Amino acid sequence: MELDVSQARLLGVHEGEAISDTPNRELRILCDHDWLNVTWTRHAEGERGAEPHVHLRHVDAFYVLAGELALQIGPTLERVAASAGTLIMVPPGVVHGFDNDGPGELRFLNFHTPGSGFADYLRGRGTFDQHPPPADGGRPAADAIVTPPGGGERFQREDRTITILGALPEISVLRLEADPEWLGISAHDHDDQVDTFFVLDGEAGLVLGEEVVHSGVDTFYAALPGARHGFVNDGRRVTLLNVHGPDAGFAEAVRRQ
Repeated sequence: MELDVSQARLLGVHEGEAISDTPNRELRILCDHDWLNVTWTRHAEGERGAEPHVHLRHVDAFYVLAGELALQIGPTLERVAASAGTLIMVPPGVVHGFDNDGPGELRFLNFHTPGSGFADYLRGRGTFDQHPPPADGGRPAADAIVTPPGGGERFQREDRTITILGALPEISVLRLEADPEWLGISAHDHDDQVDTFFVLDGEAGLVLGEEVVHSGVDTFYAALPGARHGFVNDGRRVTLLNVHGPDAGFAEAVRRQ
């Protein structure tokens, strides 16, 4: 069941706002904030995604949950096969598009930061920072961040592992693997970012107001600015995807710890 307490929102992916829900394609809005828009998408094998395009004022990022995303990127539309666990971060000015060439179903999270009206664009309202590829082809493909499974900056702590998958001023994406001994993250709030968690494996105790709600795989948790949030671990192994929009110095703080 979707829960929303004091600007902290907890929901399963299928409880997000449905833009489409057919056997071949499902798209749901999980977070709609000026600083960060998040969607969850499911595509059947052979489904076309987005034609090559460019954003001029925001970062477009993807985290592949299942299947393989066929990315086309850069002036020559270089093709990259992004399997489950891959992070893609596309900064402004880099042309990109994608499809599901298979095999099997594709599921992914998509992040736009700042939001730039993406959620309303999906709802059929207003305009959005999306444009045809420029005549010069745009910035090189190398300006994008593509982190494959097992990649990233890995920091081993006594009772957990933190991996920075990608960091730009607009957004940072981290993978948090908690050992059973780790007690969690004390309740806190931010005034300069949207802080989100997605349960990739195991079960997480997520602080929602004065409650701790235990939630499993495919649960999304967004703490908007000012929302009290945290993570309580009661002897479980759990893996979380943690996304901050904007980064607001978070990735560098992890490196300095």
